[in-house]
Amino acid sequence: MNLVNRIGLSLGLAAAFVAANAQDTVRYTGTTLSNVDYHHGQLSPAVGVHSIQVFRANRQHPELADGFSWTYNHAPMIAHWNNTFYLEYLSDPVGEHIPPSQSLLHTSKDGYNWSKPVVIFPVVKVPDGWKKEGYPGVAKDLYAVMHQRMGFFTSKKNRLLVLAYYGIAMDQKDDPNDGKGMGRAVREIKKDGSFGPIYFIRYNSSWDKSKSEFPFYTKSKDKGFVEACNELLATPLMMQQWVEEADRNDPLIPLKKEVKAFSYYHLPDGRVVGLWKNALTSISKDNGKTWEYNPTRAPKFVNSNAKIWGQKTSDGKYATVYNPSEFRWPLAISVSQDGLNYNNLLLVNGEISPMRYGGNYKSYGPQYVRGMEEGNGSPSDGKLWLTYSMNKEDIWVSSVPVPVTDKVTTYPNEVFAQMPAGKELDLWNTYSPKWAPVSISKMNDGAKALLLSDKDRYEYAKAERVVPSGKRLIAEITVVPQQNNKGQLDIEFLDSKGTPAIRLQFDSTANFTTKAGYRNRNVIQYKAGESYTIKVDLDTDRRFYNLDINGKKMPGIFFAPVAEISRISFRTGDTRRFPDADTPTDPMHESLPQAGDPADGASFFIKSLVTKGN
Repeated sequence: MNLVNRIGLSLGLAAAFVAANAQDTVRYTGTTLSNVDYHHGQLSPAVGVHSIQVFRANRQHPELADGFSWTYNHAPMIAHWNNTFYLEYLSDPVGEHIPPSQSLLHTSKDGYNWSKPVVIFPVVKVPDGWKKEGYPGVAKDLYAVMHQRMGFFTSKKNRLLVLAYYGIAMDQKDDPNDGKGMGRAVREIKKDGSFGPIYFIRYNSSWDKSKSEFPFYTKSKDKGFVEACNELLATPLMMQQWVEEADRNDPLIPLKKEVKAFSYYHLPDGRVVGLWKNALTSISKDNGKTWEYNPTRAPKFVNSNAKIWGQKTSDGKYATVYNPSEFRWPLAISVSQDGLNYNNLLLVNGEISPMRYGGNYKSYGPQYVRGMEEGNGSPSDGKLWLTYSMNKEDIWVSSVPVPVTDKVTTYPNEVFAQMPAGKELDLWNTYSPKWAPVSISKMNDGAKALLLSDKDRYEYAKAERVVPSGKRLIAEITVVPQQNNKGQLDIEFLDSKGTPAIRLQFDSTANFTTKAGYRNRNVIQYKAGESYTIKVDLDTDRRFYNLDINGKKMPGIFFAPVAEISRISFRTGDTRRFPDADTPTDPMHESLPQAGDPADGASFFIKSLVTKGN
């Protein structure tokens, strides 16, 4: 974008901001802002969020990635239907807009354990000699590029459609969502898990229909399927999602503006709140047929060109989920009582995995978040389920308990073996990659414990427990390391901004250490399979703590000053500080060393966490 265009965009956004303040609109009324110098933005976590990696890209060993070797995976969509989670996303071999391209689908019964992906929309070839208006060349051995802004539609008669858009990018910088592609495809997901045939539901006018890989949906002999497609086409709020990829004069698109990635929800009075990239917003009184004003910047919302998601939650409140910065980290949630005024900002996912594979238009962070669109499911757990890509490479989901809060009122007194099955981690925040999972598992003696395992050389498992914020805390933790010659477990005591004051570590050389300024101080040597009870009595005013591990006592000084302690964290790897605000985007490295190879595994059982204020 040249300087003139940048100035014009800035002036336009400024004018939009002024206009938005003069009308009924979504706005941020809180005072919390994120700090991009930290992956977590220094935000307090929403209590009980579980983040699960669904797909880990692997170019070197596709057999370890469910048989798929493509490493650009992005734009996931999620639905819940027939007691099953459905997750769809696009996949390219290396980078964005570089064909070939396909869409994959996973399913899950619980949101934690996911099926292997299947190709739901396959690679489609662009006819040789095809010309795209405004582009000087012609197609030769070219394939279509997937670019969907809509994933699922559940009809009134409970038929589930899955959709994807076939665009055309003549080169890696060409735009596949310029309204000059092939069109949008659709197929049905059946209750028995099978799929109906693929059809086109809408062509781009520039496309030669006679060259289509799939027939038009009206050719289907399934009247119920055709009826569901017609219902979709007659719903303005569904059509608004297609604005980028459709013809710019498509009569089915209500608002033909340069807006992107539409999401929406209904207010109690029947009005619809619309949200687009850059935190643009407007309101409709007629279910999306018309909009009260041109989309304008939601006052005080911080959001760049990544997606923003909004929906009503199961407790009758509203949530927006987005990256509250000019970068694509962290992933945060804000809650509103009335759907218009949002007054807090809490952390959903504050991690950035190392980008193992470079590629065209790849950017760091948990991004392009989507939840379940109205009508596309309400899981019985009442949680807010989200999906997003990490680095446009791996696919994740997060579940957020409702009501959303960053506070707990009681001190943890958790002996996992004694807790009700399935409830052990309700108040824990977990970060669980496929090769570094967090789970409740049985030890050799059959007793339940929290297990952190790790065989990923670029990731770690992480479990964090929010505690009542205070200046004094006594904690007793029992850990059983399963080895003493590899891996590590860091135990940290942190404040509400994520600043660690104390770090204890089971390291890879059989030493249990504490961080003392620049250095780590050895406390004891530990053995594999033995149980270690760690007692910490801390005082933030004095910056002092007493440590006792299996009777070995040692005093310590905080390595960083904090005013209070509100979290205890367990992590199987070092703190990550890359990337930062000055890191160039579009990494050009081909792949990190041994990006597809698992490391030697290490695991740690945590039997209990018992705390009290002092």
